[in-house]
Amino acid sequence: MSTAPTSTATSHVLVVDDDQAIRQLVSEYLGLNDFRVTAVTTGKEMLDVLGAEVIDLVVLDLRLPGEDGMHLARRLREGSNKVPIIMLTGRLDEADRVMGLELGADDYLTKPFSPRELLARIRAVMRRYETAAPLPGRDEALRAYRFAGWELNLRLRRLTAPTGERVPLTNGEFNLLAAFCAAPERVLTRDQLLDLSRLHTTEVYDRSIDVQILRLRRKIEPDHTHPQLIRTERGAGYVFGAAVTTVR
Repeated sequence: MSTAPTSTATSHVLVVDDDQAIRQLVSEYLGLNDFRVTAVTTGKEMLDVLGAEVIDLVVLDLRLPGEDGMHLARRLREGSNKVPIIMLTGRLDEADRVMGLELGADDYLTKPFSPRELLARIRAVMRRYETAAPLPGRDEALRAYRFAGWELNLRLRRLTAPTGERVPLTNGEFNLLAAFCAAPERVLTRDQLLDLSRLHTTEVYDRSIDVQILRLRRKIEPDHTHPQLIRTERGAGYVFGAAVTTVR
């Protein structure tokens, strides 16, 4: 285990990777950019650090030897929806990327990657979490949205399925669904969704919207391969196709 603190560091990043060269490269580069970095090689060390330290973001290699990176991602997400996860995967590991995103990871990078891109993605993800407050301009008297038998409780930040089951949402998913409910049956561009869901950052990674929508569809659509609630308007954006009622 290695730690690279800096005197001005304000955020603590945990890097989990068995490759010593990657751990050293990431630790040094993030340290030079005012991050405190703890780098470990195993899932056990990851859990030990999470139990002892306040971690602001985890960079997790999903191909740790002898360990199931998906299991580690699941354990991390089950423990908290407040710690962002950026996955590291192989260039051909598409199934890993899809599964990792379904488990609640916030972004991914394929190896090999540049430390500059990793830094930009870390900053983008952390800004999204920092702005996960109530949507700007929302009526504070509004308690919930209801659509197609679902209820999105704005005060409790809770999504309830038509069956009565609670469906967990990440901060980004909650904000995006609230943005859709506030503007039903209207075409919304990616830029509008970035602004409405408070995911906009100075780094333009508009595909983050597509990732969030993929995850939302898998949670609320009866058949996510033929979505009816969140429809794609080719070349234009997305439309929330359900009628929405409000609860005050």
